[in-house]
Amino acid sequence: MRTLDELKRVASRQARVVEVLGDDEIALRLLEMGLTPGVEVTFVGTAPLGDPLELELRGYRLSVRKREAERIVVDPLE
Repeated sequence: MRTLDELKRVASRQARVVEVLGDDEIALRLLEMGLTPGVEVTFVGTAPLGDPLELELRGYRLSVRKREAERIVVDPLE
């Protein structure tokens, strides 16, 4: 398993969310933004300095900070 911030290193750049780590406000906000277990995510790119990360999921694009992406466990799709 990998975390979402490592997805840019995966050849397909696609993964399925396994879990969001933590039980604080940040974890809840990530879940509310659609990063729920089972959803497929595609890594689109990063900002010029590498943070935030741009993702595509559920038909829309979402930007998350690297430190937030480190809390999302994913299973890469090959």
